[in-house]
Amino acid sequence: MSPRIARTLALSAATAILLAGCAPEPDPAADEPTTVTFRLWDETVAASYEESFDAFEETHPDIDVQVNVVDWEDYWTDLRTDIADQTMDDLFWVNNSYFGAYADAGSLVNVDDVLGETAKDAWEPSVVDQFTRDDSLWGVPQIYDAGIAVYYNTAMVEAAGLTPEALEDLTWSPDPEEDTYTEAARTLTLDSSGRAAGTEGFDPAAVSQYGTNLAYDLQAILLPFIGSNGGEFQDGEDFVFADDEKATEAISYLVSKIRSDHVAPDPAETSADGDFSRDAFIDGRMAMFQSGLYNLKNVQAGADFDWGVAMIPSGPAGQVSVTNGVVAAGNAASENQDAIAEVLEWLGTEEGAAPLGESGAAVPGVTDAQSTFFDYWEGEGVDVDPFFDVVGDDTIPSPTGPDFAKAFAEYDPIVRSVFEGGVTVEDGLRAAQDAANSALAG
Repeated sequence: MSPRIARTLALSAATAILLAGCAPEPDPAADEPTTVTFRLWDETVAASYEESFDAFEETHPDIDVQVNVVDWEDYWTDLRTDIADQTMDDLFWVNNSYFGAYADAGSLVNVDDVLGETAKDAWEPSVVDQFTRDDSLWGVPQIYDAGIAVYYNTAMVEAAGLTPEALEDLTWSPDPEEDTYTEAARTLTLDSSGRAAGTEGFDPAAVSQYGTNLAYDLQAILLPFIGSNGGEFQDGEDFVFADDEKATEAISYLVSKIRSDHVAPDPAETSADGDFSRDAFIDGRMAMFQSGLYNLKNVQAGADFDWGVAMIPSGPAGQVSVTNGVVAAGNAASENQDAIAEVLEWLGTEEGAAPLGESGAAVPGVTDAQSTFFDYWEGEGVDVDPFFDVVGDDTIPSPTGPDFAKAFAEYDPIVRSVFEGGVTVEDGLRAAQDAANSALAG
C-alpha cells in the first residue's frame, strides 16, 4: 500500500470518528404518534368511539386518539373556559344551541374547507342543516337524535287498566273537555297506600309511583308541549315564549300537572338532579317517561321489567317534537390541524361511524351507517319507530344563536322558579323572556 493511500484511509477513518461523535443522538419522540384528544359528554357513546378509534389507529399509526368524557353538567362551562384559555381538546362534541358562538368567533374548523363541500352528501341532511352557518358547515355529523317519545312500564300500564295502544291515543289540552292525558297520568300515579291521584284520600306527600315526568326539561318536555300547542319558543334568535299565548298556555299546563295534579316529581327534586326522572323510571317508580333516544341504552341497561316505547301525546296542534343532532367539531386553535382533518374524515365515513349504531348507543350522523342502529334494536325486540314517526313536517326548532349561552344563563333560573312555584307562570315567563332578550341586546 502506498504511503498516500495509507494516509487517505487514516484521514477518512479519523473523519468518520469525528462525525460519529458529532452526530445527534436519536430522538425517541421522532417516531411517536401525534396525540389527538376528543371530548364528549356521554360515557355510553364513548365506549363506541374507543372501538372506532382502535380501527382508525390501525390504518393511521401516526395518530393516537384519546377520548375525554366531561359530564353534561360541566360540559358547556368547561368548553367556554378551555377555549378561552386555549387548553381545549383537539376535537369535541357540540350541539346546535351552542355551536353558533364558536363558529362566529373562529374557534371551529370549517369542515367544507377541510373535507370539501361534497363530503356532506354522505351525512344526515337535518343535522347538516342545523350546523350550517354563513353557508359553511362547522362539524361532522355524529348523532341524529330523531324525536321525543314515551317510554312506558308495561306492568304499570296494564295494572291501571290501560294498554300501550291507548297511550298512543292520549291527547293533552288546556281544555279539560279535550284532555285525556291528565286522567291517564292520574290513574298511573299512586301513593304509598295504593290510592291514585285525584281519588279521595290520595296523599301527594307520599307518592310511590309517578304517572309521568313533566320536569323543566327543554328538549324532552317544554319544546314538544309548546310545539304541540302551536306555540313558539323563539322567533329567529329572539325569545318569544312569554309573548306567545300558546307557549305560555303549554307551560301553565305543565306546571299545573306537577303542582296541582301531582302526577310528576316535584321540581325541587328534578332541578337538583337532571337524571331524577330517568332513574325513577328505571327503578320502577314511574310509569311513563318522556325522553329521547339518548336515554335508550340507559333504560335497556337499567330496567329489569318489561318496557316499550309509545308516541308522545297529541296536543291541539298534533304530535310535534323537537329534533336535534350532535357534530364533532375541530378546534381551530389546535397545533394538530393535519391530524384533526384525518380524524374528522374518518368520523364522516361509514366505517368510522358504524360502532355508534352497532352498540345501539346512537343513530349515526353518517346515513350509510344508520342501519346498524335499527338492526341492533330490532334484534333486541324494541320498536324505536315512535322516535322517528314523530319527526315530520311539523317540528319545533331547538334554541339557537351565537348568544344563546348568555340568554340561557339569564332565563334559566327564572323558568326554574316558575316550575318550583316561586313566581306565577305569567310573571315568571315575562321576566325570563325580558332577561333573555336583554342578554341578546347586550
